[in-house]
Amino acid sequence: MELAQFLPYRLSVLSNVVSNAISEYYADRFNLSISGWRVIALLAQKPGSTAVDLASMTQMDKVAISRAVSSLVQMGYIEREPCTIDRRRAYLTLTDKGIEIYNDIVPVAQSYEEKLLASLSETKRKQLDNLIAELQCNANTLTKSV
Repeated sequence: MELAQFLPYRLSVLSNVVSNAISEYYADRFNLSISGWRVIALLAQKPGSTAVDLASMTQMDKVAISRAVSSLVQMGYIEREPCTIDRRRAYLTLTDKGIEIYNDIVPVAQSYEEKLLASLSETKRKQLDNLIAELQCNANTLTKSV
């Protein structure tokens, strides 16, 4: 097998390049990790999520999510509201400070995305979106059968 031609490897490398490029901005400015930024971005879209919800949405390791959540709570970017039914769970929301950071990073992330996709026509962008969705669906199916 030629690793450089192996699709999972290629997707991983691409993901790392893309994530690392934008992460320099929020790491330097806000002391955020990639997982920290992902938690903030998800909570902006789905306030009240739990750490388990976030791990499921991102397909990230629960330990990485837990560390990111703890760090973000300490920095004052998110807050926990304990679940009255199950004390092991907590609902997470962005603080005003977390919302400000989200609003500051989003334009930078969107600009990076636009530059990344600039070489693709609108037709190719739609094809890429459809292909990614199809691969994600297929990967989910394969994960359950392995």
